[in-house]
Amino acid sequence: MGKKLHRTPLEVKTDIIRRIKEEGIPVAQAAKEHGIHEGTIYGWISAGSQGTPSWSEFAKLQKQNRELLALVGEITLQLSTSQKKN
Repeated sequence: MGKKLHRTPLEVKTDIIRRIKEEGIPVAQAAKEHGIHEGTIYGWISAGSQGTPSWSEFAKLQKQNRELLALVGEITLQLSTSQKKN
């Protein structure tokens, strides 16, 4: 007897992916809540990753970029200061 395929409704897939991307819930948590294998959810995410990012994703990336640039600046100043002391 073959495997029975279970199709997840598009609305459920969309909601799961949205919660992961926008709310930051872990894939493992979403998988457990919905009784879906983690690999399935990762497949959905990678299949949809070829489109343009949402505005919230774009804003999040911009914020992370600013934070990383500030951190690099701080580290550079610390290194510069420590080298001058030696």
